[in-house]
Amino acid sequence: MTIVLAIDQGTSGTKAVVVDADGLVRGTAERLVRPRYLPDGGVEQDPQDLLASVVDSGREAMSRAGLDVDIVTIANQGETVLAWDPSSGQPLSNMVVWQDRRAEDICAGLDGERDLIQQRTGLVLDPYFSAPKQAWLRRNVTRSGVVTTSDSWLVHQLTGAFVTDVSTASRSLVTDLDTGAWDPELLDLFGLAEERLPEIVPCDTIVGTTTAFGRTAQVGGLVVDQQAALLGEGCLQPAEAKCTFGTGAFLLANTGTTSIRSSSGLTASIAWRARGETTYCLDGQVYTAASAVRWMEQLGYISHAAEMDVIAAADNGGVIAVPALAGLGAPWWRPDAKASLHGMTLSTTTGHIVVAVLEGIAAQVAELASVVSRDLGTPLSQLRVDGGLTRSRTLMQAVANLLQLEIEVYPNPHATALGAAALARTAADPSLSVADALVRWTPTLSYGPQWSPEHALEFRARWTAAALDDR
Repeated sequence: MTIVLAIDQGTSGTKAVVVDADGLVRGTAERLVRPRYLPDGGVEQDPQDLLASVVDSGREAMSRAGLDVDIVTIANQGETVLAWDPSSGQPLSNMVVWQDRRAEDICAGLDGERDLIQQRTGLVLDPYFSAPKQAWLRRNVTRSGVVTTSDSWLVHQLTGAFVTDVSTASRSLVTDLDTGAWDPELLDLFGLAEERLPEIVPCDTIVGTTTAFGRTAQVGGLVVDQQAALLGEGCLQPAEAKCTFGTGAFLLANTGTTSIRSSSGLTASIAWRARGETTYCLDGQVYTAASAVRWMEQLGYISHAAEMDVIAAADNGGVIAVPALAGLGAPWWRPDAKASLHGMTLSTTTGHIVVAVLEGIAAQVAELASVVSRDLGTPLSQLRVDGGLTRSRTLMQAVANLLQLEIEVYPNPHATALGAAALARTAADPSLSVADALVRWTPTLSYGPQWSPEHALEFRARWTAAALDDR
């Protein structure tokens, strides 16, 4: 089988993973990429730093593997955008990260088109998605060059191609969910009708070649990061779901080959398009997960993330935390929501606050799981989880307690990269099915609920009251 270099380009860093012909991970490397959080709600990254992280981590992973690769794939941030010169490839702006809220006025100006946009795209009108941020760049930074999502620029740097994959395009607010094509009417609404747009390609497409990592290798199997993790964790059937715990927490559920629209405040997207078939998903976002942990580090509650389980008390001591440090995402869509702590007394300890923050993250995930079940018309039977925060026993047990579900932990930190690697294999080998391209896995750790259903419902009611009180 094909040897793949899979690059997971995320908000806080870039991981590179070399997967050999037998599906074994042979080499890994990671480079940190810290976003800048601005006082006006802006979140930015340096494009050249991101590019360097992609190239450097890829070369290091290959060196550690001692292998040449046949194909390179990138799983991207999805909604992060920048302006750049298509002739020289030079950036004309910083990366505007998916967490950036500066396009709120643009969304407010389109409030009368909210229902049209939701019906056409499956998404909620919110600055989280890429088109509002692209429009913001055009109004406030530059009219020159092109303005695209980060994947188009990175792939152009590697190959010279001008493309985006269909899953990333479906996160834009200007793509028709049913067809996966740019929508002229929506482009016009956002003032992007005259823009030069990248070609939208299926996820099993070879888009070019690169020598950035050594000998010439194909580039293909492109996909947005959260959909890559959904695939990597083997969620191939409708109602199979996963949650990735990274900078934010992202719950996605496979909905099959028919596009549906959420009636509960979730978003619907294309999960992947391969072998001529489009698979869709529902998803919801918790804006601050690992970023809430970093906040606790900055305040001195913990010295590093690995210390959380040591510091955490046996319970929350009556403290309820709403860690809405960047607002509340689905299903509330309240960018103006603020973080808060409730119920503290003189007996409250650091350990109580740590538990409360982790339970606040879990409470948002539980709400997402409930509305996914509502939209699907069937309850989730289990939830697969991945990401760095799955190492926290306290957090994972809170998720199991509040969802009242079995939680299966993905056994390595590379779900996103391995999902992208599967699509790269399908791009390189047209005879290979998506299912056969996956790296097989079994959970080595799982969590079951230790709370009664009544206790879980009572806590969720208290937490929701606190969250809504902070509106």
